[in-house]
Parts: sequence; structure tokens; C-alpha cells
Amino acid sequence: MLQKFNHLMDYIEAHLTEDISGKEISKIVGLSDYHFKRMFSYMAGMSLNEYIKNRRLSAANVELINGAKVTDIAYKYRYQSIEGFSRAFREWSGFLPSEVTRNKIQKSFPKFSFYIDIRGGISMEFKIEKKEKFHIVGVSKRVPIQFEGENQAIIELAKSITEQQRNEMHQLADVYPHYVLNVSYDFDDGYLEEKGHLTHMIGFATTKENPFADLEQLTIEASLWAIFPNQGPFPTTLQETTAKIYSEWLPSSDYEITNLPGISFTKHNGTSDNVYSEIWMPVKEKK
Repeated sequence: MLQKFNHLMDYIEAHLTEDISGKEISKIVGLSDYHFKRMFSYMAGMSLNEYIKNRRLSAANVELINGAKVTDIAYKYRYQSIEGFSRAFREWSGFLPSEVTRNKIQKSFPKFSFYIDIRGGISMEFKIEKKEKFHIVGVSKRVPIQFEGENQAIIELAKSITEQQRNEMHQLADVYPHYVLNVSYDFDDGYLEEKGHLTHMIGFATTKENPFADLEQLTIEASLWAIFPNQGPFPTTLQETTAKIYSEWLPSSDYEITNLPGISFTKHNGTSDNVYSEIWMPVKEKK
């Protein structure tokens, strides 16, 4: 896997001035475009698109210092206008391209290399389980993406649920875990850079069709799920486990994630110091 990732980094370097397709990425790494991009972001700390953009701007910086014209560089590195290139370059470097040319200002963004980093020796508990098609009934809203701490928008969504809605959800709940589920889907492109929004639903799992007008229904198709139990301070332990799934478990497993919502639930016991949670990750076996 590491060899394939490094092969992709070499491929990107050789094609910085060309379109880099998701199809070609999948071919090189042997994973779906969707799966690889999410895994890459947790491992690298940025999205693949952000990495490619930074490498292009870094290469452009070198050429500007060597006297290349801004117009030529803008179009060479896939920008549709000089204004768009200048804006992106200034956001990245803090300087306009003309200032770099005039003052020989240098900023670099090195090519990534992947290697094995042995740390901790801490095992992750998980199980692979097939779940048949089910529904989640509840309420949802678009919320800002946030990786650490409690998301205030989700807290406000939970507070907005009426007593009537709670009773209706309980009437329908007939599937494990019979606890409130937190379901995330429809992520904006900047998800793994902690930018943009996602849709968050709070509800219960059921096999029944939702008859209530004040509740929404989300259908989850039959799938394999990797289920990760965890226990500790909330929400820190839940968030740390999610990061480890992407950065440590997925690269070494025989599975890749599928394009279904991510699900978690938490058994609150009156204190946030030692809370039991489960993370459900939709997966399929790698080909």
C-alpha cells in the first residue's frame, strides 16, 4: 500500500501541469477514488486536492523566481485566469506573484513521501458485520464541519427535538442499538480540511416506514459495516478513534469505505468522563 501511495506521489509530480483524474488515481492505488481521498486526508492532514494545489503553487513559485511570466505560469498550472491564480497564490504564500518575481521571495511545499511509522502498539477493537437495509428516522440540518470538541450546531439540533418527535421516534425504533444515532452524510468537498458543512441527522434505526410528517427518513442500503467500540472521555475518545480508523486501520486492513453515511451512537451515563460509544463505518472488501 505504501509503495502504491508513493507511486501516486511520483505520478502527481510528473503531471502537475495536467488534469489528474480520479480514475487514474484509483488505477494507481488500487482503491476507489472516494475511499482513497478520505484515507489520504486523515493520513496527510489535508485533502488530495489541497496537496496537488500546494505542489502546483510551490512549483510555480520556483518558476516565477527564475523569471517566468505570470500569465504563462497561471495557465500552465491549470488556472482559468490570471486573477484566479494570483488570488490562490497570495492565499498560499502571503504574496502576489509579481512581488515574488520582483523580490525573489521563496516559499516551498515539499513532495509527500509515505513510510511506516511504528507507534504505541495499541490494538483497535472492531468487528465486521453485515446489516440488511434499514431506515433512520429523525431530524437533520446542515452543520459546520468540526473535528474536535462539541459541535454547537449539533447540540442546538438535539435541543430542537420536541417531546412529540421523541415519542414518535421511540415508537418506530426496532433495530439495534435502540439508542439515539448520530448520522453524517453529504459532506462538502473541504470536509477533511475541516471546511464547509455536512448534513447531520439525529434519530433511531428502524425497519418500518416513517408515517410521521414531522420526522425525516433516511434509507441505509444493505452493507458490510466495520464497527469500532470505544470507551473514554466524550467526545475526545470518539474523535480520536475516528482519526485512527482512517490513518491506521484502513491502510492496513482488507477493506475500503463505501459511499454511505457514517453512523455513531453514545450511551450517556450522566458523566462525560467514561462514555461508551460505537462508530459504524460502511465498508467493502478490497478487490
